[in-house]
Parts: sequence; structure tokens; C-alpha cells
Amino acid sequence: MEIWINPACSKCRSALHLLDEEGASYTVRRYLEDVPSEKEIREVLERLGLEPWDITRTQEAIARELGVKDWPRDPDSRARWIAALSEHPKLIQRPIITADDGTAVVARTDEAVRDALGR
Repeated sequence: MEIWINPACSKCRSALHLLDEEGASYTVRRYLEDVPSEKEIREVLERLGLEPWDITRTQEAIARELGVKDWPRDPDSRARWIAALSEHPKLIQRPIITADDGTAVVARTDEAVRDALGR
């Protein structure tokens, strides 16, 4: 499994701690440094079963600058959202765990981390 993290994020540190406690085998991707491509974001969204606006941190300063809260949330606007996530990775909700079974979870709670571990 792989976990996308921002080391400064307490939810990310908590998820890593729980993974370590459980003896999980995983790789860390610091997505602010190793920025996901649009293709990778589309793949993770498919695995999550979510749309790009569902994993966008709309309270970030760059989100306010871009005005993402006012962007349409429809199929025609999907590419615009994905491009913004790739161009401004700080907008990506974190942490995201991609499980070995091909699924993924936004692991902001211990329960979500455990869910990923059980896959």
C-alpha cells in the first residue's frame, strides 16, 4: 500500500503511527514534493470512488485565490478540478491510502486507516 502525506499534517502523522503500530508494509509519498500527475489523480479518484471536488481542500489559501468553491461540480468541469489538484497539490485532501486490493481511502480517521489495513 502507499500513503500520500504532508509531513506537517497531524492526520498524516497519526495515520503513519497507526500503520506502524499495526506492522503494515507501506510506502510513503510526500505528494507536495512528488506531485501526482493528472493521470495519477484520476486513477486515485477512481479507486476512491470520488470526484475531484470531494478531495479538494477548499479552505486552503490557493483554493480561495482560485475561487474553487464557486466552480461547477459537474462532468464538464472535472478536468479543470483535476488540473488544479495537480498544479496545486496542497489542495489534495490528506492522507490518502491506496490499498493492495486496488481501492483507496481518505484516511483522516483511525477507522479509515483500519479499513485500508483490512483490504
